[in-house]
Order: sequence, then C-alpha cells, then structure tokens
Amino acid sequence: MWDTIERLWAGTVARAGRLPEPDLHRRVDGEWSFVETLRHLVLATDKWAGYMILGQPAPYHPLGLPQPGCTPADAVALGIDLAARPSLAEVLEARGTRMAMVRSIVGGLTDDDLERLCPRLPAPGYPAEARSVGLCLGVVMKEECEHRRYAVRGLAALEADPSTK
Repeated sequence: MWDTIERLWAGTVARAGRLPEPDLHRRVDGEWSFVETLRHLVLATDKWAGYMILGQPAPYHPLGLPQPGCTPADAVALGIDLAARPSLAEVLEARGTRMAMVRSIVGGLTDDDLERLCPRLPAPGYPAEARSVGLCLGVVMKEECEHRRYAVRGLAALEADPSTK
C-alpha cells in the first residue's frame, strides 16, 4: 500500500509542478490549497507515525498544518507556525522526510508489530489513549489517500480554469 501511495503522490506532485507556484497556494471551492494539503499531511504523519508509533515527544515540523478545529494555542504548544507561508519546495522537503519515516516503519514491520499498542503521550489537544501500530498506519494511509483525492480534484480545477479560487 505504501508503495502505491508514494507512486501516486509522485505523479501528483509532478502534475502540480507544471502549474505556476502561486496557483499551488490557491484554494479551490473553499478547500485547502495544494501546498496546504501537503502541509496537513506533514502534520498527520508527525502525529500518527512520529508521535504515536515512534513515541517522539515533539515530532511536529513547524510547517505542519493542523485540522481546522485545532486551537491556535494548541498549535503553538506543538511548535506549529500557523502564520507560515512556505514555498512548495520547503513543504516538499519536510514531506520527504516524513514519507521516508513511514517507509522505514513499514519496511521493518512484522505481524506482531501491527498489534503493538502505542501509548499516547500527553500533548496539547490530544487525550492520552493507546492505539495499535496497525491502526496508526491505517490513519496515515487513509489521510494520504483522501487528501490526494482532494488535491487531484483541486489541480484539475486549476488546470481547467486558472482563475478558480
């Protein structure tokens, strides 16, 4: 599954690269821009792979973008810069390290590892509750698939009508 996700995203990023950078910061139909979508995936990977599976107490990249319900105070406590306006290249750099992290996790998994419970460390905006490695990876992969679907839909709109907002 992770091989497929990486392959599909590589094609999607290549497609996005054919558009002018300002278009990749435009929102389509009120949804996140392409760059914002990638920023959210950085945060989702940090949360579910870095924080939950690997137990890193502060895995959050400042360019990550939390879900809309996250309070500004919680974002700041996690080290997230909500005011950041990074370039596509900056976000792709952060994203590349996160994708490599998941590749490393997936590459070393055994069946027993999938059932291992990951204790959820206390963190702003997140209650302490355990989840299995398999569930955490499932969330990462679902986020990847769903947000790629949104990104592809947004890219199609931008390609068809560059004035789309």
